[in-house]
Amino acid sequence: MLAEAVRLRWRGRAIAWLLAAWIAGTALQILQPSLWPAAAYWAFGGAGMAVAAVGAALGARHGKASLSLLAVASGAIAFAAVGLNAGMRAGQALAPALEGASLRVVGVIAAMPQRSDAGQRFRFEVERATLDGRPVTLPPQLQMAWYASAATAAEDDAPLAAAGSAVLRAGDRWAFTARLKAPHGNLNPHGFDYELWLWEQGIGATGYVRTGAHDVPPERLGDSGAYRLERLRQTVRDRLFAALGSDAGAGAEDARRQRAGILAALVTGDQRAIERADWDVFRATGVAHLMAISGLHITMFAWLAGALVAAGWRRSARWGWPLARWLPAPVAARVGGLLVATGYALFSGWGVPAQRTVLMLASFGLLQLAGLRWPWWLNWLAACAVVLAVDPWALTQAGFWLSFVAVGILFATDSGAFGSGGKRAGGRFLQLLREQWTVTLALTPLSLLLFGQVSLVGLLANLLAIPWVTLVITPLALAGAFWSPLWQLAGWLLAPLVAWLGWLAAWPWASVSLPVAPWWLGLAAVAGGVLLALPAPRAVRLAGLSLLLPALLWQPPRPAPGQFELLAADIGQGNAVLVRTASHALLYDAGPRYSLESDAGHRELVPLLRALGERIDMLVLSHRDTDHTGGALAVLASQPQATLLSSIGDDNALQAVRPATRCHGGQHWVWDGVRFSVLHPAEGDYAEPRKSNAMSCVLRLEAVDGASALLVGDIEAPQEAQLVASQATALRADVLLAPHHGSRSSSSALFLDTVRPRIVLVQAGYRNRFGHPAPEVSARYADRGLQVADSPHCGAMHWSSARPGEVRCERVLRPRYWRHRPP
Repeated sequence: MLAEAVRLRWRGRAIAWLLAAWIAGTALQILQPSLWPAAAYWAFGGAGMAVAAVGAALGARHGKASLSLLAVASGAIAFAAVGLNAGMRAGQALAPALEGASLRVVGVIAAMPQRSDAGQRFRFEVERATLDGRPVTLPPQLQMAWYASAATAAEDDAPLAAAGSAVLRAGDRWAFTARLKAPHGNLNPHGFDYELWLWEQGIGATGYVRTGAHDVPPERLGDSGAYRLERLRQTVRDRLFAALGSDAGAGAEDARRQRAGILAALVTGDQRAIERADWDVFRATGVAHLMAISGLHITMFAWLAGALVAAGWRRSARWGWPLARWLPAPVAARVGGLLVATGYALFSGWGVPAQRTVLMLASFGLLQLAGLRWPWWLNWLAACAVVLAVDPWALTQAGFWLSFVAVGILFATDSGAFGSGGKRAGGRFLQLLREQWTVTLALTPLSLLLFGQVSLVGLLANLLAIPWVTLVITPLALAGAFWSPLWQLAGWLLAPLVAWLGWLAAWPWASVSLPVAPWWLGLAAVAGGVLLALPAPRAVRLAGLSLLLPALLWQPPRPAPGQFELLAADIGQGNAVLVRTASHALLYDAGPRYSLESDAGHRELVPLLRALGERIDMLVLSHRDTDHTGGALAVLASQPQATLLSSIGDDNALQAVRPATRCHGGQHWVWDGVRFSVLHPAEGDYAEPRKSNAMSCVLRLEAVDGASALLVGDIEAPQEAQLVASQATALRADVLLAPHHGSRSSSSALFLDTVRPRIVLVQAGYRNRFGHPAPEVSARYADRGLQVADSPHCGAMHWSSARPGEVRCERVLRPRYWRHRPP
């Protein structure tokens, strides 16, 4: 008996060590800045297998030595397996020579297209491609756009035809002319890593359809017979919009579109159907997880399904069908919950968060069905290892941590998931509320760590939203796929909930934003949240609170008095520079508008300011062009205390949001010992019409030790000459924001020789259609030995007056092998 107990204990410890080592090996590989050659990974994996053989031979009799060897082997094998997987993906990258070329591509639409005012976006599975009649090799999966007009195309200068006339359906085979580029995205501190998302989705290039006069017209080649589930999803989505669109009522178009978008997201997983303003409300009230097919949503759906199956199973004997004799009710509940979760995840698009959640639930269920009475934390490790074996890069995704911590908390607190006891409906509802409170408490510090924001009305909002959406709206919306009038009923029942959430979101303290703490403080805070949520003694919960407080009170370091810092955000083709002093902040320009639904403010700047805990004192909009003002509305909405300084006209729509003070030469102020001076335009320049570029506000900043920066907007050679003639001595600067993004109309030799910068910052989009920076401008920079940093190669650019000769690049500070390295 004693020997058997030793063996069982050794097996449990061995399993835990093996699982933990597998997770650690996966994490270690993901942190690699660059990939090794495939031979190195094969050698590493082979060595791991040899070590595993030695450890297994030692067995339980050699306890610690055997466990150590097996753990090292597990970690090494995981490291090698993920590395080989990554190498295969990297080998499918788009050849640099094919970027920007007009390619004839034939393939199949692999997912239901996403329609917006800008056009349509869709995933495309390549079958064959040619360049000038010669076959070429492309990545297997592309992310394509078919723009509505040339005005909405963000890439190159291609003439585009209307996409509204093209009927794109999942499973259809098409041939069209396309221009592609490598998967490249903006990279900012604490920002969304678009390149990682593309990598995880297996997308090797992005591009758009060309329909110009010299291009072969797109051609639909018929139905491929593939992707039937995707086509079914698209059919249901389109029917849903048609059904709610027929709802009568003058002036109700916006409300109908709003309800249709939310229901489409709940039924088919089309999250783009939800309007941006609605997402803002859902995030502020903490119910965004209910409006998307998230891990937590699927988990709760499976829990409810399991409870219903268990209840019906136990009552089956009363109906003459004693099902419990053949299969115990708890087992039926687990199987039923898993089947419902899997079916829902498949129909909602089988997205990565849904895949992870189903794998988690399946792992837990299989372990329980196999009769393995492991403690919950060992089950948790096993589920984690299974998920990471299928999708190693899940470790880098916020959704993984939110859903995985939620599932762990549900099991750690003995929620009864997938099983239900003999509780009545009222008892199950109360249990659901308790679980929501527990999960909310545990996830709050994690939400702060990941997003820098948490809803203070979240619990109140979820008390109504969870049962209403989960038990009423979602079942009706799903049933509407079989009888469409139920969609209108679901839409009517959704309206009061949306109105109530909007009312809660309007509360002054509906949500709180805090700076994102360092990872080590964040991990401590997450552990503290878990301890607070667990059914533990009061002393343990107080310990959890002590772990949580440092992250809540943390503030990012700021420049010393008399010094300042610049952060040139990576926002594509446009300007947006954050200036920070010891206690003040200024944002120079607000980046571009990408489409009617998206701009740099919402996508990049507001999350950046929130993560840094920054309250800006002033927003300077250099001039009215949309690549400088596109994100201004979002920034002003999130920064009500900020004043506006700009050269925009009195008729500009922004004046109604925040009246602007005109910028003009001679204005100056001092913050924390740093001098701010406006050099251009002159007051008299407003008296007569001028090009918007000519009216750019030029701002110079100078630290107490003389280190300086010059932010010049889109001034061109005439304005540069005017500045040199009128105030040459004031132009000297250590760092220069490239005039007009490096356009050939700017950065004249005279101006550069007067400013004499050490560093030039170029904010421009990757492969932008204007060709910025122009080759002749780059040559002038090189001739003068200037250090040039640009957004495509650098990502966000950091410069400090305390180190005036140094610029730090986000892509260098946070290198990862999946990130694109432009030539």
